[in-house]
Amino acid sequence: MNVSEAVASRRSIRAFLDKPVDPAVLRGVLEAAQRAPSGGNVQPWNAVALTGEPLARLVAAIAGSIAARAQRSAEYDIYPQGLDGAYEERRVGVGEAMYEALGIARDDKRGRFAQFAENFRGFGAPVLLLVHTPRYMGPPQWSDIGMWLQTVMLLLRGEGLDSCPQESWAMYTRQIRETVAIPDDHIFFCGLAIGHGDPAAPVNGFDVPRAPLSEVVRFEGF
Repeated sequence: MNVSEAVASRRSIRAFLDKPVDPAVLRGVLEAAQRAPSGGNVQPWNAVALTGEPLARLVAAIAGSIAARAQRSAEYDIYPQGLDGAYEERRVGVGEAMYEALGIARDDKRGRFAQFAENFRGFGAPVLLLVHTPRYMGPPQWSDIGMWLQTVMLLLRGEGLDSCPQESWAMYTRQIRETVAIPDDHIFFCGLAIGHGDPAAPVNGFDVPRAPLSEVVRFEGF
């Protein structure tokens, strides 16, 4: 698979097969992703990779918090205050397309809540990467982390693996910190579910449109 094919075939997978990830392949992907760019070669990304019992323990802890309606504890705003226009339309649109693919009606609050809870099972993925960085890092370093995550996701595609970047895990930072050793002077950013996507799952096949190039890039002097 070349880079263009990896970019075209990558999507956020929300249903994974019960199939393990080869640890050697995962380690190779993460080793190769160390070539991702970062300003001044700072390399601000840090992560914990979970599978097996440690992952099951985290999933159980957050499932208990969800059942108890425990207070959420995000350390940052996942979406900015005042998100509007095309940005908000895209956010709402992809959510509605997902629920439609799953056959969950707008007024089916129980069904939508059950799907929300699936986030915190990593959609059944056998591996979860928890990403964090020192609190003093600024927007440029967060951008670097994004480039690293994209590199990881494309390399996973090259190995026939799928993923789903999940900022939703940040809603339960307290529970994550109680279960997984993340330094107090680091801010938790996101999870990355990793595994083999279920090709038969409707939630993995609905259309996710992208804005036309003319909407996001202006060319001058060409």
